[in-house]
Amino acid sequence: MTSPLTAGGFATLAGGAAAMAALHVVSDLDPLHGMISEYAYHPHGWLLPVSLTLLAVGSALFAVEMSRRHAGRSCALLLGAWSVCMLLIAAFPTDRPGVSLSMSGGIHRYAAFVAFVGMPAAGLIMAGRGGAHARTLRGLSVAAGVFLILVLIPYASRTFGVEPGAGVAGLTQRLVVVTEVVILTLIGLKNAGTRAPRPAGRPARVEAAGETVAGAPVSAAVLQKI
Repeated sequence: MTSPLTAGGFATLAGGAAAMAALHVVSDLDPLHGMISEYAYHPHGWLLPVSLTLLAVGSALFAVEMSRRHAGRSCALLLGAWSVCMLLIAAFPTDRPGVSLSMSGGIHRYAAFVAFVGMPAAGLIMAGRGGAHARTLRGLSVAAGVFLILVLIPYASRTFGVEPGAGVAGLTQRLVVVTEVVILTLIGLKNAGTRAPRPAGRPARVEAAGETVAGAPVSAAVLQKI
């Protein structure tokens, strides 16, 4: 049975994805070249922080549930960090195109970088544990890393004074975001299918006469005394 935390995580992820999709539909920004952060300066830009906040809440709920289940501390920490970064990205908008980097723009940029690196790492950790969705998680995590490199190439080239020219940075950034949201969803599904460990010292439940108590066979007479 899915826990309330996990169910809430899926609900908020769905809400965040819906808000992001709606933003793309109602805005006229070119998705091939315009960056997602630029939506903040469009008439319906309020949908961007709403989407990012909902995604952050979903990731945080998954992280709390993983910690509660003792289902992977390192992965839970990465999901928590991703959540914090999403909130920072929402709270500190990027600079308008053509404007020099401000403090808000810097926080936005580096929080996005940490988030984009952290989610593939969490996916690889969960994939390394095997089980359901492991192969898909591994493939998506590697793909997200490749897309991230493609996003960073124009920034790196400008650092060395080389203008990258026309490209599809907007498309590659969207591929990173979509891939990482799918990774997060699969981590939630994988965690939902993991049973919480039984507390130490707690005996197994007796289900019927003639079965075992804490692994030892008992008779019906003994069961009557329990």
